[in-house]
Amino acid sequence: MSKISQRSKLALGVLAAAMAVPAVSQAAFVEGSKASLELRNFYFNRDFRNSTDPVQTQAKAEEWAQGFVVRAESGYTDGTIGFGVDALADLGVKLDSGRGTSGTGLLLRDSTKQAQDTYSDLGLTAKLKASNTVLKYGTLVPKLPTVSASESRLVPQTFEGAYLNSKEISGLTLDAARLTRINQRDSQDFDPINATIKGGTVGGEADSLTVAGITYKWNDQLTTSYNYGDLDKNYKQNIFNVVHVLPIAQGQSLKTDLRYAKSTDNGFGNIVDNKATGVLMTYTLNAHKLGLGYQTMSGDTGYAYVGGGADPFLVNYVQISDFANRDEKSWQGRYDFDFASVGVPGLTFMTRYIYGYNVFQAVGPAGREWERDTELKYVFQSGSLKNLGIHWRNAMVRSNFANDLDENRLIVSYTLPLL
Repeated sequence: MSKISQRSKLALGVLAAAMAVPAVSQAAFVEGSKASLELRNFYFNRDFRNSTDPVQTQAKAEEWAQGFVVRAESGYTDGTIGFGVDALADLGVKLDSGRGTSGTGLLLRDSTKQAQDTYSDLGLTAKLKASNTVLKYGTLVPKLPTVSASESRLVPQTFEGAYLNSKEISGLTLDAARLTRINQRDSQDFDPINATIKGGTVGGEADSLTVAGITYKWNDQLTTSYNYGDLDKNYKQNIFNVVHVLPIAQGQSLKTDLRYAKSTDNGFGNIVDNKATGVLMTYTLNAHKLGLGYQTMSGDTGYAYVGGGADPFLVNYVQISDFANRDEKSWQGRYDFDFASVGVPGLTFMTRYIYGYNVFQAVGPAGREWERDTELKYVFQSGSLKNLGIHWRNAMVRSNFANDLDENRLIVSYTLPLL
């Protein structure tokens, strides 16, 4: 296990304090607790078809690994202010990898780029609750438009810092956080947060990421939100989001997801200047879903977001690409089907195609790219294999300015309740 951070030590202190109060106050602390163990077996293969990057020397990245993730959450002690603690522990085990095929993001690598046999981490989080407001301090897995931790590899990406979530008014949610460190998906140590700026120059490692957001659910059909982010020495960002669901008839609806983000630099000599607009409309007809999306970038750079694999808040961010380059415009067509309607519950299918064009190039014609994704997922509904999931993800990327890629991911997962 890696060393326990200062914030994790604080969480242990809160746990000790909670256990020191009278037993009657501890009842809710114990009774409200829950824990689970997720087993994730992950095979990843990415074929670099015809690399245009002179630094890219690998023909492919291919690894197979087994992950173990324990999530534990306590309840809260009784009283006006309740105390609690959460824990997130993970272990990654190498099943197959080679020096020439490592780098999938599944496994920790050493200085020679060779995957290590194992890596692990333990994160603890102290939490306080008053009414419908919760303050957490320690290891966090935020899911906000300005910072969304990725869980698309073997173990989740995590952050260190403080996070406040308040739901005191019906329909209104307030979020605020200050994050100082990041633990990447293939790491067991916390490092400074940095940024991904498409076509821009980055200020460097940040001392902190400060975010704040307000979300209001007007009714069952309409939700609006505004989120602000400031990644020290890198960029500032304002994100607006409107989600509307229009009921049409029994089993039919039209969902509209509209997103707008403005990113600027924050005075450290770096260049960040981007406006990103996107809309995804999804028509649902019983077991079928048809989606059509459009995304456009304007400004002197591409989109800005937390680096290292964090998920950007874009309608055309998909399995491999984000279609967020300078001046890029992109269209998406998507289809989903739920096989429960034909007597096979637990089986779902998705395919989508995204075409991007008008990418700024300093030399030569404008860039073009496309990606096609296909996913098939089955979760056993009964018997001894109940809740066992099998998930296949396939992607193909073609571009006139970046690498052509073929990718397959096969994930077998099972979550076992412990409490």
